[in-house]
Amino acid sequence: MIQLKTMLNCIDNSGAAVVECAKVLKMKRHARIGDRIVVVVQKQRSFGPESGPGGSVSTSAANKVRRGDIRHAVVVRTAKKLQRKDGSVVKFDDNACVLINKAGEPIGTRLNGIVGAELRDKKWSKILSLAPMHL
Repeated sequence: MIQLKTMLNCIDNSGAAVVECAKVLKMKRHARIGDRIVVVVQKQRSFGPESGPGGSVSTSAANKVRRGDIRHAVVVRTAKKLQRKDGSVVKFDDNACVLINKAGEPIGTRLNGIVGAELRDKKWSKILSLAPMHL
């Protein structure tokens, strides 16, 4: 259950590490896996010493988003238990999301970690294809 002020991990390589939920879209009280939300970037991801001065990649080129940016995102993992149609119950360790643009395409090019299989029902096939595994 993702609602206002919930902190989520960002699992793509867009440059955001931690984001905060600002709004759940489609007039819902809380978001579940596969729902679209509006987030604010709280913490940027550092890409190691090679992204610093004199490195091969500048920080601005590696980070597609900056701290304080307002973006859309899709929830891919929730810590709240979720019961599926077949009777199985799924619960993840954390809340996580993937940043997307207004058209619904992921900003990052890689995903780190597992995503929920409910994304298939909600037509987020591009995110499923980038993910290493879905559960």
